[in-house]
Amino acid sequence: MPFSSPRRRLIALSVLIALSLSACSFEPKLRVPNAPKDNTPYTAKGNPEGTTAAAGPAGVAQYFNYGKSLDQEWWKLFHSPVLDNLVETGLKNSPTVAQARAQLEQAQAVERVNASIFYPQVNGSLQANRSKASAAAFGRGTGGFRYSLVTGSLNVSYYPDIFGVNRLVYKNSKALVDYQRWELEAARLTLSGNIVNTAIDIAATRAQIQATEEIIAREKKLLHLTQLQYQAGAIADNTVVTQASELASQEAKLPPLQQQLTVYEHQLATLLGEFPGEAAIPTLQMDQITLPKDIPVSLSSTLVKQRPDIQAALAQMEAANATIGEANAQFYPTVQLSAAIGSTAAHPGLFFDPISSIWSLVGSLSQPIFQGGKLRAQVSEAKAAYEVTYQSYRSTVLGAFSQVANALRALQRDAETLRAQQTAYEAARRSLQLSEASYRSGASDYLTLLTSEIQYNAAKIAVVQAESQRYQDTAALLVALGGGWWHDPGKGAPKLPEAKPVQTATH
Repeated sequence: MPFSSPRRRLIALSVLIALSLSACSFEPKLRVPNAPKDNTPYTAKGNPEGTTAAAGPAGVAQYFNYGKSLDQEWWKLFHSPVLDNLVETGLKNSPTVAQARAQLEQAQAVERVNASIFYPQVNGSLQANRSKASAAAFGRGTGGFRYSLVTGSLNVSYYPDIFGVNRLVYKNSKALVDYQRWELEAARLTLSGNIVNTAIDIAATRAQIQATEEIIAREKKLLHLTQLQYQAGAIADNTVVTQASELASQEAKLPPLQQQLTVYEHQLATLLGEFPGEAAIPTLQMDQITLPKDIPVSLSSTLVKQRPDIQAALAQMEAANATIGEANAQFYPTVQLSAAIGSTAAHPGLFFDPISSIWSLVGSLSQPIFQGGKLRAQVSEAKAAYEVTYQSYRSTVLGAFSQVANALRALQRDAETLRAQQTAYEAARRSLQLSEASYRSGASDYLTLLTSEIQYNAAKIAVVQAESQRYQDTAALLVALGGGWWHDPGKGAPKLPEAKPVQTATH
């Protein structure tokens, strides 16, 4: 029977409403804080241009090249084959990185599962049944009816994405894949930073042990000198006792340093994914590491794209935003279409006969009517969850900029500290030489010599500590800038995100 004009208009209106609803999105516009401008300084009172110079390999002046991106993985700027090998070994063997990689694979599998909802779900079934029917139902007193029934069917079900719910679910899972991908890169960056810092700790501790051993050797010579002078009657015995006490004091500093070295070596073995008793830790010395002179420093607006933790936080926001859309879409109908075609016959020979064919077409619509406020509560929950990720993103960005600012100023102060410590060391070394000569000739007393000894010993260790601090703060700056992972896409690193406009949050 042909449709009447009012019915045609009603159908056309229904189709138009469905199409208009499918075109709209229940997902709100993503709110992202404004990124800093290119000329925004990292530190108060402007960015430092570089550092002062001091003596030795660890005293080279460093220059900050703003606007230049790292053109290689960050640890390679130290030009140390030993460091390169350690980092490569750690990235290959670390359970932390392996765990992050497995979490990425898990998220990718979930994404594929959610992508399947865009396609019809097809299932086949085959059932054979042998039954006996009661004869009493047909007015017979004995016997019964025995029969066979073979049924086979092909079932198809499909959820048309009229209101975009399927797309939102998939978008959520895709954002979580991005999150896990950035988390993997963040794990690699953190691990490489820990390996380099621990290796520098090992080299610096070895340098302190060497300096302490040299101090002990000097103290032994001075003790021998005081013993000779005591035997000659030139000094009292308390001078010998005092010098012996000073020697013991320096010797007591050696075991804690050796223990600290052991702890660092065990820590490095763990970072490399190896047991401490089986790891082959190289004998790394400070002179095997070159302090980078020209340090590329990304612009403020670029940092947010190069830091894996910031991009991971952004992916969390995108997933949470899609969840809001999912919650909003729950107020609208869910449509399911299903179809089945098959055959059923009492005898297998008739199974493929056209008279045995069966089929069905079913369309269903489910519309929430009363949920006791559950749906609105789910929307509120999703919005609150988004606010959590939004504030987490802000905290991550602020923390990143704080790390860069601190590292820039730290390098500036480290250079000044090293220069001052070297000056103090040279003065203490010269003072000790003069005091020793004066003491040998009898022109000065032992108290003057002892004071010079203490000053020299402290200054020598302070120089070693100041040198190692420059290396560690340089590593901290390079890690804080993102580490240069984007130049190694062959190892699964994500691509740099395209620049896109951001919106200021409105409340």
